[in-house]
Amino acid sequence: MAHWTLDDIPWQNFDSAKVDPELLRIVKAASLVEQNGGDYARYLCSVFADDAAFQEAARRWGSEEIQHGQALGRWAALADPSFDHRAACARFTAGFHVDPDAKASVRGSRSGELIARCIVETGTSSYYAALAEAGDEPVLREICRRIAADELRHYKLFLTHMQRYVAAERLGFWRRLGVALGRIRESEDDELAYAYYAANVKDGAYDRGSATRAYARRAYAVYRRHHVERGIAMVFKAVGLNPQGRLKDWASSLAWWGMRQRAQRLARQAA
Repeated sequence: MAHWTLDDIPWQNFDSAKVDPELLRIVKAASLVEQNGGDYARYLCSVFADDAAFQEAARRWGSEEIQHGQALGRWAALADPSFDHRAACARFTAGFHVDPDAKASVRGSRSGELIARCIVETGTSSYYAALAEAGDEPVLREICRRIAADELRHYKLFLTHMQRYVAAERLGFWRRLGVALGRIRESEDDELAYAYYAANVKDGAYDRGSATRAYARRAYAVYRRHHVERGIAMVFKAVGLNPQGRLKDWASSLAWWGMRQRAQRLARQAA
């Protein structure tokens, strides 16, 4: 059972005057990605077909992801009554597919799969924490605060199972690092770009480059340095590095610099 439901959100406090149209666009996209959690849960259950304990956890995770999508979609429809969340979800899944019946992880091992899931939860936890701080609309802030807490809990869930599988499969540090870096690079793959397109572009063909830039320009703008620092610490922990050392501080500074450079470049291009 979910520890919170849609009924716990104070929808009556919605203030249309405080809706940021730039945030609205990326919230619409996020609602589609989160709603896709059911297919990802099926995929994980197929990859971990003989691990009943993890399958139960994956199904619970998937249900919570779907609830996130429902909450964000409902808020987006309040902010923009023309937004049809169900139709946008259908459009998204028609163009972006997850193979829910895969028999083996696309990461090459189960421990690799769980490292990748840790990286995803790192990104979403940081992202929703940033969204909660970036906007003024009170209902969106509450939704994002709750989702960020869920995603942090999900990270800890996958980390616990990852540690069990890493020990069994003896996945070395460099392989763990390679999986993590690979998943970070995938943050600009078709999933987020197509979600942005499906949620916001009513006419015209999908163009991955323009959709990626449109999404990234708005998403990068919500981050602050402390969000990046926390995210890097979580990545370090997942790959087996000290999450509090000097190397983490250096990596955080580099990641923050790179994000700001990219955000500024995208803003100039849009102008």
